Amino acid sequence: MLKSSNTASYELGLDELDGFALELLKSFKSGVVILRGDLAAGKTTLTKALCAACGVNKTAVSSPTFSLMHEYGGVFHYDLYRSDFDSICQNGLFENFFEDGLHIAEWGDERLENALKKYKIPLCIIKIFALENSRKYEVSFA
Repeated sequence: MLKSSNTASYELGLDELDGFALELLKSFKSGVVILRGDLAAGKTTLTKALCAACGVNKTAVSSPTFSLMHEYGGVFHYDLYRSDFDSICQNGLFENFFEDGLHIAEWGDERLENALKKYKIPLCIIKIFALENSRKYEVSFA
């Protein structure tokens, strides 16, 4: 089981992702999950598993590349690939992180991480690395 006081690494196949998401949400039900990784590492795939663990139909989940945010009944999904921290603040998106619920931010940078820590918003950072037949997930909590 994942615990909010540790940093751990997991190598998982796609068939193990739903179970991983369920375990993560046992100890982290609200706050911000920042997902980091190269293009096509599996950030949106993990987002779909996290949303499904919250009761959202996976087929309803898509990357908010151009709209920047989608909301699925208390689950907020951000794609910040083209946005730095200043543009998040200018667009009024930073205030959303104070709302109750689970916030999943693909491509969240260190400035976002530091701002969330400053306001003591629960934070989970997951770095994703693509391997040949699986993914490596480095999970830490702040």
